[in-house]
Amino acid sequence: MARVFITGSTVGLGLATADTLLRDGHDVIVHARSPQRIPAVQHLLDRGAQCIVGDLAAQAEVRQIAADANRIGRLDAVIHNAGVLSGAALLPVNVVAPYLLTALIPGPRRLIYLSSGMHRGGDTGLDGLDWAGRTTTASYSTTKLHVTALSAAVARLAPDIASNAVDPGWVPTRMGGRSAPDSLELGHRTQEWLATSDDPAALSSGGYWYHQHRQAPHPAADDPQFQDRLLARLAEHTGVTLAGRD
Repeated sequence: MARVFITGSTVGLGLATADTLLRDGHDVIVHARSPQRIPAVQHLLDRGAQCIVGDLAAQAEVRQIAADANRIGRLDAVIHNAGVLSGAALLPVNVVAPYLLTALIPGPRRLIYLSSGMHRGGDTGLDGLDWAGRTTTASYSTTKLHVTALSAAVARLAPDIASNAVDPGWVPTRMGGRSAPDSLELGHRTQEWLATSDDPAALSSGGYWYHQHRQAPHPAADDPQFQDRLLARLAEHTGVTLAGRD
């Protein structure tokens, strides 16, 4: 049995992932943006899940989320599922929050970051970005390129950790829309597999996955120089380095 923390798990893929892992007997910790969102996961809490509350757009709350997760006990896996599609919160939620949680939650040997096929259209420029989210300075595609590079950087810098990025596909969630053509079930199966399976492929690291098949990401995501520049910007903004993770 694995203990898995899933961010953004009151709706969509995160909720489906939590429900499946709980049904399979795993110890699940869900995450809600605010107390008002807890009723959306009450059926999971009634079955034994735990819940952490905090707004990923606010750096102070992200730090509290990490502290709350650490108090629960050692995690086996973290699925960085939460994300927003537009607006000033794009960088704080899609990039800064998973970076901070990675740095501040020691212990997990499996890290899964939700990317998107749209990351291939992301901008590799790092100048002029408002990491605090006061204004909108990055597209959704760019933030998904960043998080894909973050996943690859963790795989490179921490070889004892299985760090992977997942493209869940264009699935019919609130974000994806009802007409999305991909399978909702397949959209969360890869995350669950990477978080809990003993399959040697699931224990590998540095992959970019789509429906349990490795694919090639944007070249910048696998570029150590781009990764290091991104990590430096995030460390400067947060005052936290990934070296502090262990």
